[in-house]
Amino acid sequence: MTVRNLDILFAPKSIAIVGASSRAGSIGEMVWTHASCGGFKGPLWPVNPKYGSLGGETVFRDVDALPEAPNVAVLCTKPHTWPDLVERLGRRGTKAVVIVGEAKQRGDSSSSTDTDQWTVRTLAAARPFLVRVVGPASLGVVTPAIGACLGAPACSVKSGGVAWVSGSNALTNGVLGWARARGLGFSRIVALGDEADVDSGDILDFLASDASTRAILLAIESLKSARKFMSAARAAARNKPVLVLRTGRDDPFDRLYGAAFRRAGLVRVDSLDDLLDEIETLGIGRVAASDVATVITSDRGVAALARDAFSAAGDDLAQWPTAARDAIAAALPRAHAGNPLLLGDDATPADFGAALEALAAHRETGTVFVVHAPTHSAPVAKVAETLIAERRHAYRGLLACFFGCADAATRDELHANGIPVHTTPHRLARGFARLVDFRQGRELLMQTPDGLPVDIPEDIDAAQSEIRGALANGIAELNGERAARVLARFGITVKPGPPDSLTSDAVEIEARLLNHRVFGPVFEFRAEGALGLADALHEFALPPLNPILARDLVMRSPRSRELPAEALLNALTSLSQLVCYIEEIVALRLTLRVTRDAVAVHEPQLTLGAHRKPLAIVPYPRCLEETLDWRGMRVTVRPIRPEDEDAHAAFVAANTAEDLRLRFFGAVRSFDHSQLARMTQIDYDREMALIVTRANGDGVGETLGVARAIADPDNETAEFAVAARSDMKGRGLGSLLLSRIIDYARNRGTRWMVGEALRENAGMIALARNKGFELTKTEDPGVVGFRMRLCDTPSQPRKD
Repeated sequence: MTVRNLDILFAPKSIAIVGASSRAGSIGEMVWTHASCGGFKGPLWPVNPKYGSLGGETVFRDVDALPEAPNVAVLCTKPHTWPDLVERLGRRGTKAVVIVGEAKQRGDSSSSTDTDQWTVRTLAAARPFLVRVVGPASLGVVTPAIGACLGAPACSVKSGGVAWVSGSNALTNGVLGWARARGLGFSRIVALGDEADVDSGDILDFLASDASTRAILLAIESLKSARKFMSAARAAARNKPVLVLRTGRDDPFDRLYGAAFRRAGLVRVDSLDDLLDEIETLGIGRVAASDVATVITSDRGVAALARDAFSAAGDDLAQWPTAARDAIAAALPRAHAGNPLLLGDDATPADFGAALEALAAHRETGTVFVVHAPTHSAPVAKVAETLIAERRHAYRGLLACFFGCADAATRDELHANGIPVHTTPHRLARGFARLVDFRQGRELLMQTPDGLPVDIPEDIDAAQSEIRGALANGIAELNGERAARVLARFGITVKPGPPDSLTSDAVEIEARLLNHRVFGPVFEFRAEGALGLADALHEFALPPLNPILARDLVMRSPRSRELPAEALLNALTSLSQLVCYIEEIVALRLTLRVTRDAVAVHEPQLTLGAHRKPLAIVPYPRCLEETLDWRGMRVTVRPIRPEDEDAHAAFVAANTAEDLRLRFFGAVRSFDHSQLARMTQIDYDREMALIVTRANGDGVGETLGVARAIADPDNETAEFAVAARSDMKGRGLGSLLLSRIIDYARNRGTRWMVGEALRENAGMIALARNKGFELTKTEDPGVVGFRMRLCDTPSQPRKD
């Protein structure tokens, strides 16, 4: 997982178009035309030995003739040229390459294996110079705000707040055309092509902290690396809405993709129409967190349509407090003070403004939706002017629906003032429903089920020994009493024989563990109710699970109210622990007989193997927890968890302004929720943050210090940082933390650990020296670098 050099890809200072051409219809001509007409302010260099100039620009014979290394190069040449070009560009200092052409050209009679080798060779040429490669077969990468068009999209693109990411060139072109016709724009556009290097996970990782992107729209068909994707998706969804459209509903594992998206905090949409609507809702508006809405309209029929649309979308109209009704009655005596708020057929634009102002103090009324069909007394343009003037009163956001009657000028003015405009109440309501889904789904992101503790309990140790002993004796299947004995170690009691005949108050759930080719170990649960009731439950789930995640799974069953919550949740969590703790279990099958009073397990069968794919989501590494007596205090050193956000905010607030400046290389006052979420909701496969905590006088845990390490995807180098609370400095806390994070990285097989500090940060420099770091120069004379060799050869992290 890496975002290395993606900042340069999206904000290049110089661009080379290799294979630029004037031949109409050629890739080189299309790419050069888009690049030269996009408004890019930096150097733009065409490269082609066949031309002396293009469009008044000097054409360079080859990449070696360029005046300097371009930040990014777009290759429009044939596949056999790619490896050499990338090597020469990388040697000069180019950081990213976009390959627009395909590995196999039309009319190429060579085998797919031969042509794929050009891609393999290109990646090999890029690797020594850390050049990032987008494609092959990419439509391109566009950053409209700076006019950087690195490819050949079908039309020009406006700047906006939504990023578009897709592997499909045709779909990308269609979306760009749709958005252009409606005056909508994008922050970033990425057509990934074959994803040989840069993939959806890398792009999501970059966009997670991209200040110009307020929301992400993702269209995919499949994944190549589930762990990488889940890590990046979870990081992105913590900070902003991520909506995903997946084609291939006939895939038998489509429900598994849906479960993965939900676990990652992504909102899945069912159609391209829904995804396109979110370009309007998310790219234009800034809708604050609210699960309810208030509809303002003038017509009774329109009010009924809006109410039906919200009901169909599963949204809730706000229940107004008495004070809000009184405020409306005072401001608009002729209005019907309910929700929807009915202003009357003779309502004027000023009435809409008065309603916004009257409701402003009553935040329980939620997000405001103005749904209006034009009337003589309230033409659309005038109502729009009023909404723009009074939008400050809509605390939780303002969206509008004018039934398609807003002209382009009015629509653009509303957009410029952050007010999305939908054509029907149905589209408006569905757009809001997806925002609600995003906010509710973030609860699942907070769940980090435990991994193995530092001291493995006797029962788990015994279960592992029995499984490994069976494998050593050539036994690949455990069932009956032997399987029951293993399950009993995890608190799962097996009843002998098949389950009794099904009665009206029972549900049988068939539980299976699959070693999926993309997601690794996953659960599949199927159930039929009494008398063969279909679809009582059919869901997939990604371990690890805890009771909260298990509850989310169970609640999706139509018969969830009939199921014994605590017993079933405990059983599902125990199954998850079994699978997570014993990696030799590659598959299992058993039946859960669920009644209103109990859960019984029947006919378990365990399939064993020496190897299985890794979990797509890494559990909380409880083995790294350590409690010790330190300087007269009882403290715990452990990995950070999502629930540490409040304590981490207090930790930051307890530091002096000078200490924060030294730590973050600039003035810092505080961090907002998204920044704190990024600090506390980490993916343990990608980084580690060890904190020191203690209980204060009230018994509440407080954070005293933190050490972080983030390794590159090759596990070659990890970058570290250490901070101690200001009132704890000088007591050895930084030394304690730095020792622990060094040990963690060394045990992980990381080869080098590096870091930086301001030259004036004498304490950090002395600490690094004391731990054995070598001081190095950096490009900034005011910054000192640190470097320490941990291992001779890096240990590769496990791949999907």
